[in-house]
Amino acid sequence: MNVRRRTLIATALVLGIAAGPVAAARAATVPARVPATAPALGSAGSTGSAGAEFTTPPDAAALARAIAGLGAHHPDATAALVRVGGTSGVWRGHSGVADVRSGRGAIEDARFRAGSVTKTFTAAVVLQLAAEGRLELDRPVQQYLPGLLPGGPGGFAPVSVRQLLNYTSGLQSADGPGDTFEDAYTHRFDVVDPRALIADAVAKGPEFRPGEKQRYSNIHYTVLGVLIEKVTGMTYEKAVSERIVKPLGLRHTSFPSPVQNRIPGPYNRGYQAVAKAGGGSSLVDVTEWNSTSNWAAGDLISTTEDLERFTVALFGGKVVPKAQLEEMFTVPDVRDAESGGHAVETAGMKEFALPDGTLVYGKTGARYGYNTVIGGTRDLSRTLVYSVNSTDAKGEEMNKVAMGIVGAAFAR
Repeated sequence: MNVRRRTLIATALVLGIAAGPVAAARAATVPARVPATAPALGSAGSTGSAGAEFTTPPDAAALARAIAGLGAHHPDATAALVRVGGTSGVWRGHSGVADVRSGRGAIEDARFRAGSVTKTFTAAVVLQLAAEGRLELDRPVQQYLPGLLPGGPGGFAPVSVRQLLNYTSGLQSADGPGDTFEDAYTHRFDVVDPRALIADAVAKGPEFRPGEKQRYSNIHYTVLGVLIEKVTGMTYEKAVSERIVKPLGLRHTSFPSPVQNRIPGPYNRGYQAVAKAGGGSSLVDVTEWNSTSNWAAGDLISTTEDLERFTVALFGGKVVPKAQLEEMFTVPDVRDAESGGHAVETAGMKEFALPDGTLVYGKTGARYGYNTVIGGTRDLSRTLVYSVNSTDAKGEEMNKVAMGIVGAAFAR
């Protein structure tokens, strides 16, 4: 089951999380407030109560239950950091341990690997450049990056920048070191050249003609990272930092250098559960890992506070101008290449429906040891950011702790 379907399943839950010791989750409910970076009143970001999607505070008890009892012996996660916000009210909570060896409590302001949430930052920079007239969304990327996606027999038809943003380019994924955790773990410190990944993907040829279907994969955003460097004349990391990280004051958000394997600053260690020959499983520490194979598609390091600030600013039109921001809330009218159902991915985010039909937009991220989500309703009446130290972050099924958090955060 892919990440898109896991997110959809989470929203369909009827909240029935087993009661646990609320005291295990240090949490607090805060009276409703309007975020300092909330958008002005209007159709795309109204902060008033009239017509708001959520008008009552988050369910503090349900959220506390969702993250109770985490630690070394929990079957799904060792820690969780959660921030529920919006004009309807605020809730903060964290649970679990920072380190299974010492058992010390989880660090509330810990930094973590945010995985594919990086794509939202990448998309935002591309859309900023479009707003500035430095690139055109409907122009073929081949015109900006000659030779990268060659045409001719068996080659690529013109692929627009927009088709890269919404995963409808037809590009196939690059190959990794293998299909198992053991393969990935063996190569966890490999330094990978993003252009080598693109070359590997391009050598396979297109899967389908641009614009026919949608297939979510990292390679689209690897190409967009190269495009950002070409258009701005600076590194991808510097471009995102200068355009988003610094202006928003995201003091604990960073991109690792090509040879950086550690998370800077305080962090909760990540673990992967690995089956033992005699039955059961053991936890393998996956905190230290090289991120170059993910680059512009997934190497961001951040905190829940920084990502909440980014989410509110983004939805409020303070990162991407309104006209271009619509791309992040627009699903292309095509089918998903994997499921055959309607596409759900947008430019840098995805759309999913709550059981009552309310639409929520956001992005998930998965790196070994870490599951991340950012998102909320367009009117900013309810937002959610979490980092869950999942012990099977890339598993076929959605992490049960994460599922419980989503169900509790968007319960009415």
